Amino acid sequence: MQFIFDALTNWIKDFLIGSITNNLNGMFGDVNSRVGGIADQVGQTPQGWNPDIFSMVKNLSQTVIVPIAGMILTFVVCYELISMIVERNNMHDIEIAVFFQWIAKTVIAIFLVTHTFDITLAVFDLAQHVVDSSAGVVGGNTNIDISAITGDLQNKLKAMELPALFGLWIQSLLIGLSIKVMSLCIFLVIYGRMLEIYLLVSIGPIPFSTFANREWGEIGKNYLKSLFALGFQGFLIMVCVAIYAVLVKTISVTGDIQSAIWTCAGYTVLLCFSLFKTGSLSKSIFTAH
Repeated sequence: MQFIFDALTNWIKDFLIGSITNNLNGMFGDVNSRVGGIADQVGQTPQGWNPDIFSMVKNLSQTVIVPIAGMILTFVVCYELISMIVERNNMHDIEIAVFFQWIAKTVIAIFLVTHTFDITLAVFDLAQHVVDSSAGVVGGNTNIDISAITGDLQNKLKAMELPALFGLWIQSLLIGLSIKVMSLCIFLVIYGRMLEIYLLVSIGPIPFSTFANREWGEIGKNYLKSLFALGFQGFLIMVCVAIYAVLVKTISVTGDIQSAIWTCAGYTVLLCFSLFKTGSLSKSIFTAH
C-alpha cells in the first residue's frame, strides 16, 4: 500500500509541477506581447495606425461636419461684427480699421475650418516625434522571464511538499486569470486612445469655427488643449512602460517562488493602473476639460 501511495503522490506532484511550470511560463505571454507592442501602437499617427478608419473619418468630417461648421462660422462672424459695432458706441466712434480687422478674422477663421485636418495631424506628428524619441531613450526589455526570476524552477518545485505545490498551483491559476484581465486592460487603454483620437479629429471643424469670437473661441481653445493632451498621453504611456521595465528587472532571484510571482503580478497591476491614469493626468496638465 505504501508503494501505491508513494506512486500516486509522485504522479500528483509531477502533474502539479508541470501545470505550475506551464502556468508560470505562459501567464505573462499576453502581457509581454501587449507591453512589447505599446511603443509601436502609441507611436503611430492617426493616418498610420489604420488608414481605412482614417480615410472614413476624414470623409465624414469633410462631407458632414464641415458644412455644419460653416453655418456655425457664419453665425460667429456675424456675432463678432455686431459685438465690435456695439463696443464702438453704436458706430459713433467707429473706425474703418475695425472692418478690416473683422475681415482678417473671418479669413483666418475660414482658413482654420478648411485646414482643420492639417492642423490636427500636425499636433499628432509632433506628439509622435516625442514618443519616438522617448522610445529610443527607454530601450528597456519589458518581457518577464519567470525562469530567470525564480532561478532553477523545476528543482525548487520538486523540493516542495505536496500541500505547498497544490497551494502554488491554485495561486498560479488565479494569477494567470488576473493577468489575462490585465492584458485586456492594456489593450483597452491603447486602442481606446486611438479611437478617441479619431473621434476628436472627426469633429474638429466645429470647434475651429469658433475662433473668430473671443467668447466662443474658448471652445476652440479647449479643443486644442484636448488635442495636445491626447497626443502627449502617448509620452506618459511610454514613461509608465519604462518604469515597469526597471521594476521588473529589480526583482531579486530568491528561493521564494511565490514572492517573485506575486511581485511580478503586482508590478503588472501597477502598470495597468498607471496606464488608465495617463489620460486624466495629461488633460490636467494641459488644463483640458
